[in-house]
Amino acid sequence: MQPRNMSMSGVVDLAAVKAAQEAKAKAEQARAQSAREGGAGAISPADLVIDVDEAGFERDVLQRSAEVPVVIDFWAEWCQPCKQLSPVLERLAVEYNGRFLLAKIDVDANQMLMQQFGVQGIPAVFAVVAGQALPLFQGAAGEAQIRQTLDQLVQVAEQRFGLTGLAVDPEADPGGGAQEAPERPAGPYDGLLEAAVQALDSGDLSGAVQAYKNVLNEDPGNEEAKLGLAQAELLQRVQGVDPQRVRRDAAEKPADVQAQIAAADLDLVGGHVEDAFGRLIETVGRTVGDDRDTVRMRLLELFEVVGPEDPRVIAARRALARALF
Repeated sequence: MQPRNMSMSGVVDLAAVKAAQEAKAKAEQARAQSAREGGAGAISPADLVIDVDEAGFERDVLQRSAEVPVVIDFWAEWCQPCKQLSPVLERLAVEYNGRFLLAKIDVDANQMLMQQFGVQGIPAVFAVVAGQALPLFQGAAGEAQIRQTLDQLVQVAEQRFGLTGLAVDPEADPGGGAQEAPERPAGPYDGLLEAAVQALDSGDLSGAVQAYKNVLNEDPGNEEAKLGLAQAELLQRVQGVDPQRVRRDAAEKPADVQAQIAAADLDLVGGHVEDAFGRLIETVGRTVGDDRDTVRMRLLELFEVVGPEDPRVIAARRALARALF
């Protein structure tokens, strides 16, 4: 699924003036109470990343969000993109030195939390600030893009809610008090991948597509480039289309392969993953020859957008096999 726009403008929508004032007052009360009780004192950098479950969510996330922004990383062991994103978030949590707390939630073990946040695919990243949940992004994201979002989050938390973060004790760090995690060595294609992300952010979809293709020309197995290319091409296809006309054509022409493909693209961009997959699987079932192969190839491209380890992709692959054989 295409990463959501990582602008923090949604914070203003979620935190209307009155709600913001009330949340800020509650945060100040919580900090005052903590001070009266002696406070928690400085924490170790290792404590900036915590595992959270349903039983401890109120204590570890909601209550802590009154003193520091809590970034939530929804992940699972089977999720390959999660294995790329989570280490970056963990490293940045230490680097930001207490300006946010990272809470990791395993969706397989905490289905209720996943449902409450409306998570439709992973990795998915949210923040909780003074008790208010804010969606940050879903899917793959470059480090520069993540840093920009975190900077905006920290700024909003401080300006609107007075949250300045946690005190971190460098002496508590087993590594001798080093404040920064070791830098990850730059990969051979990091520059091209970053250029592709920047092109996406600026709306230059053609530039993003070409940048991802440049990486794949040299490294055909690069998973980040494959995912990014699939997402960029999807956005390029739906750019400028009339959604009402596309959906009307699909409803009126169930046998029209291109009409169904166009509608499936819109479904996926709108977050209706199962609808997109189901539409194309049904179309595969009622077509033959080149038409069937065209639909099948588009479905495989959409699988790449969502991610091969996503449960919805796995289920759709089984359904596609039944439709084909």
